[in-house]
Amino acid sequence: MKIYHYIAVALLFLSGFCTHVIAAEDKLSSLIIDGQNNHNVWPKSTVMMKQYLEQSGLFTVDVYRTKPTWRGEEHPEQYKKHSDESQFHVEVPIADPTFAPTFSNYDVIISNFGNTAAAWPTETEKAFEDYMKNGGGFVSVHAADNAFPKWKEFNKMIGVGGWGDRDETAGPHLYYSDDNRLIIDNTKGAAGTHGDIHELEITKRNDHPILAGLPDQWMHSKDECYGNLRGPAENMTILATANCALEFNDTGKHEPMIMTIDYGKGRIFHTAMGHNDISLSSVGFITIFLRGTEWAATGKVSQDIPIDFPTVRHATTRPFKTP
Repeated sequence: MKIYHYIAVALLFLSGFCTHVIAAEDKLSSLIIDGQNNHNVWPKSTVMMKQYLEQSGLFTVDVYRTKPTWRGEEHPEQYKKHSDESQFHVEVPIADPTFAPTFSNYDVIISNFGNTAAAWPTETEKAFEDYMKNGGGFVSVHAADNAFPKWKEFNKMIGVGGWGDRDETAGPHLYYSDDNRLIIDNTKGAAGTHGDIHELEITKRNDHPILAGLPDQWMHSKDECYGNLRGPAENMTILATANCALEFNDTGKHEPMIMTIDYGKGRIFHTAMGHNDISLSSVGFITIFLRGTEWAATGKVSQDIPIDFPTVRHATTRPFKTP
């Protein structure tokens, strides 16, 4: 092997973007579904996640977008005026009767929907349920756990969710106390809240291939700290929590941020992180998103921990360059 090849391999590894060299036909097939999301970053966040997956060398990525999306699209200036993040309910999306991805063509489905997503056609819901029961993989990112509150099987898949008129009837609120006890809270109340955007202190709660080799605690870049998520929480394992501190107008509890759920033979990776482009640029988010997606697709994790993974004191980010 020539010396310049050694140098190139070393630089690739040290950059933290070490990729697996896999023939295209052997890569994992993934599908990002999106198109209706109350978070204005969603078109960019799809591009970011697609690039992360492809750069890992493990995945091929397709995107399937609902159509049409917003009633406000005929009046873009009015839509822009009323679509700032301070107004959680932006516009009522129009249901897309043609939305029918062929889920069975993919090893894993990644949802970038949000609170304002219209219900899928009944046939599409049933197709997704069958796909998951038969061993499919699913990844729920941030506001995707706000979607479809009336879809019973979806709520089982995500374990816990927020907003969308969810309350105690959806299921309990799970969190960890300061003395590291898992609390299952069945008191009445609305599901879903967050305070100011701030850096999050993440704590590992359970061992799992997704988190293997990671420190017990690390800092995550500025993000929303989702709290009071509620749901059936069946077959759900909380892998890590965030300290949703009162000083940032959060719940004051250690809220679930990274979870896995078993649904039939299917595997679900659920992360409540990823609110904006800074959150999505976090090395912690990128690493765990990639490892979680691989696990959802295969039940295993082959990826190493990058050398720029955040520490217990410092969050780390990578500048994102639009392809």
